[in-house]
Amino acid sequence: MPAVKLFLTVMLFMCLAFSTAESAASRPETVRVAIYKGLESVRISGYGLSVSTGDGRRVEIETPFTVKRGRNGVSAGEVQARSLVLSSPGIVQINGKGYRGTIEIVAAEKGLLVIDEIQLEEYLVGLVNCEISSQWPIEAVKAQVVVARSFALYQKESRKNMPYHLESTVYDQVYDGCDIEDSRAERAVEETAGEVLTYDGAIVLAFFHSSCGGHTEASENVWPTRLPYLRGVECTYCMSSPSVVWEQTVPRRRLESILRAAGYKVRGLKEIRPKSRNRSGRIDSIELVSGEGKTTIQAVSFRKLVGYGVIRSTGFEVKGTDDDFTFTGVGYGHGVGLCQWGTKKRAEEGFSYQEILSYYYPGTRIRQHFTE
Repeated sequence: MPAVKLFLTVMLFMCLAFSTAESAASRPETVRVAIYKGLESVRISGYGLSVSTGDGRRVEIETPFTVKRGRNGVSAGEVQARSLVLSSPGIVQINGKGYRGTIEIVAAEKGLLVIDEIQLEEYLVGLVNCEISSQWPIEAVKAQVVVARSFALYQKESRKNMPYHLESTVYDQVYDGCDIEDSRAERAVEETAGEVLTYDGAIVLAFFHSSCGGHTEASENVWPTRLPYLRGVECTYCMSSPSVVWEQTVPRRRLESILRAAGYKVRGLKEIRPKSRNRSGRIDSIELVSGEGKTTIQAVSFRKLVGYGVIRSTGFEVKGTDDDFTFTGVGYGHGVGLCQWGTKKRAEEGFSYQEILSYYYPGTRIRQHFTE
């Protein structure tokens, strides 16, 4: 009898262990996305909305309602808590936009921090029409999905000890909720389910940008790290992009004010000229000539200071007049990794998403990360 009991105990333990492992393996991958930062209040509504405090206490609040930053956390009507957690069998409306998943609202150093914890594949369906158009050739849409999935999982691992994994802006990937989901975006996600880009077996940091203007950029020319799969490659396919050629005029006084506020001694700014260029043709460093002498600034830092929407890339020329500086350039974005408009044109010419990705990320392989 003791032997039988021992056998039954071992079998029960193995069944429980297998059941737990199987449950964990089948649990959908999620990501935490910061969808709002710094707002003093947000407006909430939704069908069948469930609201609880961060410690799990269920609270009743009539919808719609407003969540504000309080002295010791957040408040909604009479409810005061360190944080609020919202869920719905449908979607949660936040400031008029729909979001899937579970919403957490906490007080940050400045205003509110609103985080959406959402299944990765649902996140990708919503992301497609924020980053490109789902009406582009389906192979281009699939390429974007695989890149976005890889980027999200890379950031999830690197930020696993942070409150959230991803920004919902151009600082990571643009995500504006579920209102612009559609069937083509869903198809691209389903047909590439779980696929990620890898290098030497590890998920890559899959940067991408709008248009490169003829040549993508090596990672070390934008950031401190050299990555073997982020090398600059020729790309003339994006030259039909509506934003590939751009021109912006900035008042001389405004530019001087921006630079001085950042600590650069440029009182009486006279001239801005490229000091060096890298292999892709983009400017590496800029020389600022003013009444206080000459100052060198990295082109990527200059672009960040003036504004990514103003200086659209570091591939530009500049001319000055008495009152203004006019910047004329090509490309939109940092230029590293996948060129979105180049991808569109390649897909139109018959390239598969696998071929597109292998070109923009040399040496990488597509692998299955998980299966739902």
